[in-house]
Amino acid sequence: MHRVLIIGATSAIAEATARVYAARGGALFLVGRDLERLNAIAADLAVRGAAKTATYALDVNAYEQQQAALDSAWAEFGEIDLVLIAHGTLPDQPACEASVELALREFSTNGLSTIALATAIAPRLKAGSTLAVISSVAGDRGRASNYLYGSAKAAVSTFLSGLRQRLNASGVNVLTIKPGFVDTPMTQSFKKGALWAKPDEIARGIAGAVDKRRAVAYLPWFWWGIMQVIKSIPEFVFRRIKL
Repeated sequence: MHRVLIIGATSAIAEATARVYAARGGALFLVGRDLERLNAIAADLAVRGAAKTATYALDVNAYEQQQAALDSAWAEFGEIDLVLIAHGTLPDQPACEASVELALREFSTNGLSTIALATAIAPRLKAGSTLAVISSVAGDRGRASNYLYGSAKAAVSTFLSGLRQRLNASGVNVLTIKPGFVDTPMTQSFKKGALWAKPDEIARGIAGAVDKRRAVAYLPWFWWGIMQVIKSIPEFVFRRIKL
């Protein structure tokens, strides 16, 4: 039985991933801001086969409260086999350009809060367990359309790379998940096209990457190739194009 802690459990990708582990008979500890929504998701997961569910309300930007949430999860399950950090927002880039306060708040939500959580979680993990964190392809190269978000995700990806190297000898796997465009409530205003994936597809990719103890997973897989092309564009060309 997998004992799974999901932080940001009300996000579409997190909920879809929780359903994968519920179907496997896993035990799920769900953390998020909206306790009522968390409890509704937990009830649904129980119907779908989860062996056990528990919930905990946390604002990830309240750094001083993160340890209590983790204490509760470990007290509930004894050990955790998989931690999925899945919270995040999609900042309004022009608004962030106009407000230092907003830019720093969004960077905290999408970057610093994740780094704080991963730092606190790492010493708790045992050999064979996995820390999986949702970053983004946006972190592979800063683009004018979303560089506040991208810079936060770049910080997360780089942090996880170092953490993965540090924890490798202890048998703990650190998985960086880099989704491309995903059709969720957070992206409902965007025009959808062929490159867009559904949360269920991403969830299956996450579970598969965890099973294979992958280091980095671009989801869907074709985003690896897309980002190799984008990263290879010379800077003197890149700064003149619109992305």
